[in-house]
Amino acid sequence: MTTLSVSEAVASRRSIRAFTDQAVPLQTLRSVLDKARMAPSGCNFQPWEATVLTGEPLKALQTRLLATPPDNPQEYDFSAPGSLPHYRQRLIDVGAAMYTAKGIAREDKAARDDFSRRNLISFDAPVLLLCHFPKLMKEPQWSDVGMWLQTIMLLLREEGLDSCPQEVMGMYGRTIKDQLGLGEDIMLFCGLAIGWRDNSDPVNTFLRDRVPLDQHVRFEGF
Repeated sequence: MTTLSVSEAVASRRSIRAFTDQAVPLQTLRSVLDKARMAPSGCNFQPWEATVLTGEPLKALQTRLLATPPDNPQEYDFSAPGSLPHYRQRLIDVGAAMYTAKGIAREDKAARDDFSRRNLISFDAPVLLLCHFPKLMKEPQWSDVGMWLQTIMLLLREEGLDSCPQEVMGMYGRTIKDQLGLGEDIMLFCGLAIGWRDNSDPVNTFLRDRVPLDQHVRFEGF
């Protein structure tokens, strides 16, 4: 375990897209997930649920995902903000920074598609947490699940581990639920790739832009 302040954990957390093959101990995962149970939860519903895969079960799922098209229709839409220009520009900017770091030209569609498909093998992370919950959960509970996932990601940093939240898994929700034996009353929300970052890969070091504080927070009465 490393000694990190909360501020250091927040600053050093990023979506890792190249992992080493070093295994993650089950005891470490259990400790992180046990601590994360104390994440905020409206009405104490604790709506979050997950299945954590490694080894052969993970490989079996990845093989199936690579051979299966996305859900049509998808069970929920995470891309809607892209319909507004300023949100779409943020997506374009981070994508450009990422592909530039990988040395992939804008016109190289084949290389872009190949890198995009690496989402389906979670960028070689040795562990994949699949987050799901009953479909009866509404917007407030989805928010709680997000806080639970953020808590996990920060606790992973405390252990020297890294992660990549993967909304792409929601695009294959029905396939994943079938693979995991989950019913249609369950929402497959996202994945969380977990492992040790590969510091030699530039995709893990490109600069990520964030909107200035005063552009999205207003202070009154101070």
